[in-house]
Order: sequence, then structure tokens, then C-alpha cells
Amino acid sequence: MAKDKKMVESITSMDVDFAQWYTDVVKKAELCDYTSVKGCMVIKPAGYAIWENIQHELDRRFKETGVQNVYMPMFIPESLLEKEKDHVEGFAPEVAWVTHGGLDPLQERLCVRPTSETLFCDFYANDIHSYRDLPRVYNQWCSVVRWEKTTRPFLRSREFLWQEGHTAHATAEEAEKRTIQMLNVYADFCEQVLAIPVVKGQKTDKEKFAGAEATYTIESLMHDGKALQSGTSHNFGDGFAKAFGVQFADKDNTLKYVHQTSWGMTTRMIGAIIMVHGDDNGLVLPPRIAPTQVIIIPIQQQKEGILDKAYELRDRLSNFKVKVDDSDKSPGWKFSECEMRGIPLRVEIGPKDMANNQAVLVRRDTHEKTVVSLDNLEEEVSRMLDTIQADMLERARAHREAHTYSAVDWDEFVETINNKPGFVKAMWCGDRACEDKIKEATGATSRCMPFEQEHLSDTCVCCGKPAKKMVYWGRAY
Repeated sequence: MAKDKKMVESITSMDVDFAQWYTDVVKKAELCDYTSVKGCMVIKPAGYAIWENIQHELDRRFKETGVQNVYMPMFIPESLLEKEKDHVEGFAPEVAWVTHGGLDPLQERLCVRPTSETLFCDFYANDIHSYRDLPRVYNQWCSVVRWEKTTRPFLRSREFLWQEGHTAHATAEEAEKRTIQMLNVYADFCEQVLAIPVVKGQKTDKEKFAGAEATYTIESLMHDGKALQSGTSHNFGDGFAKAFGVQFADKDNTLKYVHQTSWGMTTRMIGAIIMVHGDDNGLVLPPRIAPTQVIIIPIQQQKEGILDKAYELRDRLSNFKVKVDDSDKSPGWKFSECEMRGIPLRVEIGPKDMANNQAVLVRRDTHEKTVVSLDNLEEEVSRMLDTIQADMLERARAHREAHTYSAVDWDEFVETINNKPGFVKAMWCGDRACEDKIKEATGATSRCMPFEQEHLSDTCVCCGKPAKKMVYWGRAY
């Protein structure tokens, strides 16, 4: 028991060492574990349950927009990968190669998919013939491999889970509309389900996806002031189609190239949930993504009727994701454990509560305790879960706003980046040389050119030349 209690309590404070705090939460909340393959992780049941909820919520939203799920092979022939030059160059340092089948060397190397644009293009070239075949609006749930040098659980691993949407359209306008539509799906999901506010915008050419005409992104801010790219949507134009010969006969009987999009979100969003909402007691999960929304903890459960009452309350709350902790651990240990695991709402029921026809509700996010009548339990639990969800989003938004700064000249920009972790809004001339200088001097990168532009000054924060765009800058994961 003492060993278990120590496991629950021994979390490094996030103010002392944020990176170690993150690792402690991941391990002690039993979200994942390390493996004998460096940079790869075992996603344990508590972590995978969160991913399943992410899958369920996203998949439903995708299908409401007409998306169908498919599955592509995990291997890509080298000759196929090389058909799109910019794409190959962008992924070459991260590709894992298969060179043997059994004991025999392969005639052609196969890459383990880092992403599946080439596979979808190869498929579309044989599957699309006429304008009647369009649009193709597909998505796949799968894993991909990128041989990262520096890894961290959920945030950056050599194999990770994700979804990747791949669509083909008859016109550039349709493709652009789909690209923005899916970005908005991601933004709505992050804010309404994960309680994570995001900034929507376009990536610079330096930061856009290899081979894309334009990359759009949602950027979120973690508790330590670092940014996290939380979802991207890419407009490929007809570049991939020309490289792979994806053509269709239009209504006027002329051959035209399709216009394509791609969009994805990954298991790194579990890391985002931890770093936006977690505290020194462990994980804090928004109710809409929590595998267990309500935990019922019987007090003095050895006394007659206590466990029966806990099970009765569980049955009454069956509209929620609810569990009873009827283990033989002490109530204090149970409280610490459910806090560590981030369960949004705790219901305590003991002999005095039964005598008074009441229960005690305890919020995970604020630790606030409320005594409620058992007559109104369902309504009170529902109301409190809604309140927790809304409050978590507002706290995260307030944190982001409090850590978003503006800079109008170079000295102010450098001083802010170095001393005030968060987003820094500053004007940019559009020259990549300035973008490179900013990264070299400060470690900050352009996060996005937000759709909601502001005019902070007339000149670039780096070179002083006329500015073209306001950009969110920041250090990032």
C-alpha cells in the first residue's frame, strides 16, 4: 500500500521541470510505456482508450462531410516514392527501408510509409477515369514510421498512430474548399471536445508540407509556453496528379488533372491534452474525451449497504461513462489514483451521506466539493460535467491570451522570445532569409500566418522592409 501511494504522489512539479513532469504523468497515469525498440512506445489501455475516443469523435465528424474510410499498404516501392521530387526530399531523412524479404534481398527497396500520398496517387491513377468518379473523399486510420532522432512519448515517436485523409477533386476551387473544411473540423474538435483553443492559419513556404501548394494548420499553446502543431490540412493542387498521371475525362471530353488534398491528426493530441490541462496531481481530462467521466468511491464500503448504494448510483448514471472503485484500497489512495488518471468527476458516498440522502461531488479540475441530494443526482452530474468542459476551455484560452505577446522591432522580439514563453505576434516581409535568421537567433519558428490578420506595424520585425503578413512565432514541440 505504501509503495502504491508513493507511486501516485511522486510527480515532479511542472514548475520545477516541465519535461520530467510530463514524463511522470505519462508513466504514472499508465498511458504508455517504453519498449525494446528505441523511440517506439506501447500505448497502454488508459492511453488507447483516449485515442479510441479521439477516433470515434473525429470519424463521426469526417463521415458527416462525406468521407469514406479505406486502407492502403504500409510499404511503398522506392520508384513510386521518387515520382514526386519535393515530397521525397522532405521525407528522405526520416524514411525506414525494408531491404530483405526473409533471407533474400529485394530487387527494389520498400519504404515503410511515413505518409501515404504516393500510394493514394498510384491508386487514383487506376481508379479515376471520368468526372463522374469525382470527388474521391477517403481517409485511413493507420500507423506511420518516421525515424526521428529525438523522441518523446506521444509527442514524437518513430511509429505513431494517426488518420490521413486523401481526396481528389475536379477543380482547384473544390480542393481548396475541402482543405479549409477539414481544418475547421479539426479546430472545432479541439475546442469543443479536447477543450484546447487553437489559432487557425497558413504555414509559410518554409514550413509547409513537402509537395503541397499550401498547408493550413491549427496551433495550440502548451502550459510551458511552447507551441504544438495540432492538425494540418494540405492543398496539393495538381502537382501530385501530374507526377503520377492522375487524369480524368471532363464533361467536355478533355483530359484534366485532378486536384488533391490531404489532412491529418495524430496521437500527439494525447500529449497536447496532458500539457494543456494537466497539473501537479496528474492528468486532467475534459469530460467529452475521458474514457471514464464519473468515478464512484464508496466510503467505509465494508459497512452494510454502502457498496449496494454505490452500484445503484452507477446504474442511475448509466448515461455517462461511469465506474465504481470497489477495490480494497483506502479512500485516500483511491482519491489520489482517480486524480492521477484525470477522471473529471468523483462521487463519494458513505454512511453519513446515505443517512442524509446525499452524495459529495468533487471536480477534478478545481478540486471543488459540492454536496447534492440523491434525488437530483443525474441532473447535477450532467450539469457539472458540462461546466467542467466549458471551464477547462476558458482556462486554456485565458492562459493562451495571457501568454500571447506582440513585438514591433528586432530587440523587442528577441527579448520577448527569450524571456516570455508563449506566442509572439510580429510582422514579416515574406522573405525566407528573415525566417531562417529568426530561427537561428532565437530557436523560434513561424507557427502560422493567421486567417485573422492584425496590422502591428508597417515593417518586418527582422529586416525592417515592408511587411506582408502578421505571423505567430514561437518555440515548439
